[in-house]
Amino acid sequence: MRSVLPTVLLMLTVSCTPSATEPEAPSGASAANLPVAFVGVSVVPMDSERVVPGQTVIVENGRITAMGPAEEAEIPDGSVLVDGGGKYLMPGLAEMHGHIPPLDESGEYIESVLFMYVANGITTVRGMLGSDGQLELRDRANNGESTIPTLYLAGPSFSDNSINSPEEAIENVRTQKAEGWDLLKIHPGLTMEEYDAMADTAAEVGIRFGGHVPADVGLAHAIEMGQETFDHLDGYIEYLNGDQGPVDEDRLADIVGRTRDAGAWVVPTMALWETLMGTSDLETLTSLPELQYMPPRLVEQWTSQYEARLRAPNFDSAAARHIVDNRKRVLAALNKGDVPILMGTDAPQQFSVPGFSIHRELEVMADAGMTPYEIIKSGTVNVGRYFEGQDSFGTIKVGHRADLILTNANPLDDVANIAERSGVMVRGAWLPEDRIQERLAEIAASYQ
Repeated sequence: MRSVLPTVLLMLTVSCTPSATEPEAPSGASAANLPVAFVGVSVVPMDSERVVPGQTVIVENGRITAMGPAEEAEIPDGSVLVDGGGKYLMPGLAEMHGHIPPLDESGEYIESVLFMYVANGITTVRGMLGSDGQLELRDRANNGESTIPTLYLAGPSFSDNSINSPEEAIENVRTQKAEGWDLLKIHPGLTMEEYDAMADTAAEVGIRFGGHVPADVGLAHAIEMGQETFDHLDGYIEYLNGDQGPVDEDRLADIVGRTRDAGAWVVPTMALWETLMGTSDLETLTSLPELQYMPPRLVEQWTSQYEARLRAPNFDSAAARHIVDNRKRVLAALNKGDVPILMGTDAPQQFSVPGFSIHRELEVMADAGMTPYEIIKSGTVNVGRYFEGQDSFGTIKVGHRADLILTNANPLDDVANIAERSGVMVRGAWLPEDRIQERLAEIAASYQ
């Protein structure tokens, strides 16, 4: 493992950090160490649903240090100047149910996955399945030693494969807390006794937990025990009998209220679930342009898995569509009921390509009735709130981490505008769009 990690980080630093070719940049300096000024830009601060035109935003040492009218800005000497005329500056987005490849994967693949997140404006990733070596990768990345997303990582998961008794659950909680993981990942299969032992110990030692809802536990009990995030809307359809018939509106309102009152969060991963339920069009999936950035063997595996799903004797397309429609009803109710939503796609996963999958998710969230502001909030403001004890980000504000996306059109008008970028900044390192496209082209070429 240790022989892989330094190589991966070296590649990430060399290939993802833009060379300082602007006249203002000293030769050989890292862009993350240079002041950057976005001049004359319209700012989408995300502190409310508004746009502030004609601003200059200054970034130094990975933080936003100044913001004000362009005509009044004092730009530090030697700054990299980014022309923001006619463009919009918004906070970087987050992937709150993502995956970091195990470090025994090839260095090139790990590099590609991490870069694809950044290339699409994903500047924060909550990794939801830890493995050996990832904590060192997290610490080096978060210290600015490589231009990849800021990482917050769950440890190896709690499931029926890893936990066989309440005592083992207690021991694993204490071990993961001591090792420094950011949270515990819950998978299906825990008994009620194992789950409760995990939850009680997590509260005792001070580590958050989230993920799935084991069948023996159920949604209501998981909420009562302090599970913090419910990923994939896990447990809600089962609780509401939404796989059998229409959702009972009174029961839905009750569980929405319980979720909100408990201070829990939801990570919907809506687009992926349409794939896993078999309701997406396979031809559309296999035609996604971002598949060129994934290993062909993996795309072939995804295709075979999807075809097998459709051929399964128990597959019922009408029933699958019913569940997908009910998931949208549940998300709409949670959103209207002020349950905080966290943006996530479970990438890399079947046809869920890191970074690119966010744009598919935005479409489905809009189909569920969320407004552009509400959708963007789920990947910015809410994520900043979720991690507020660890850093300040998620809005464009002096002192906040400089994770930014420069778009060519107003994202509050249409979330599809987020894909129309001029560049991305991660922890103060500026990546212009032409450099992003160059690197993506290299990734695609490596699989030809």
